[in-house]
Amino acid sequence: MATDLSVDVQVASAASSVPADDDIRTWVASVLSQLDFDEKVEVSVRIVDDEESRDLNKTYREKDKPTNVLSFPARIGDYAPDDARWPLGDIVVCAPVVEAEATLFGKASADHWAHLVVHGMLHLLGFDHQNDAEAAEMEVIEREVLATQGIADPYTA
Repeated sequence: MATDLSVDVQVASAASSVPADDDIRTWVASVLSQLDFDEKVEVSVRIVDDEESRDLNKTYREKDKPTNVLSFPARIGDYAPDDARWPLGDIVVCAPVVEAEATLFGKASADHWAHLVVHGMLHLLGFDHQNDAEAAEMEVIEREVLATQGIADPYTA
């Protein structure tokens, strides 16, 4: 487990389904624990509405629509002082999209939130899903992490 973890949760949404800060911190920590990641790290998780998500998605992915989760890994050198936390990056979750998807897919809102935070964390740690092999690797880790939280496989129908 991370020896020193800082999770900055920023809520810029009035959506009713936004999870508690402690839940978000638990999901972030569960990824690090599952991967035996024991560095001092910091992560920001920003909860936004459609407009901010759309603007970020358009700017950074050239997709003119809001999306459920975006990850922005930190671009740092390979040295930090011993007492410093490594900034892993930022996760941006769009609350209205999460709510809509949870309803559409018949999932508990909290479970879908957990999945997207876990998914975003894996991106910060360098995982991706650009091809089938990468997607399969990432999905295995997501399933394992979510299972530790009592959450069912997010990829089953």
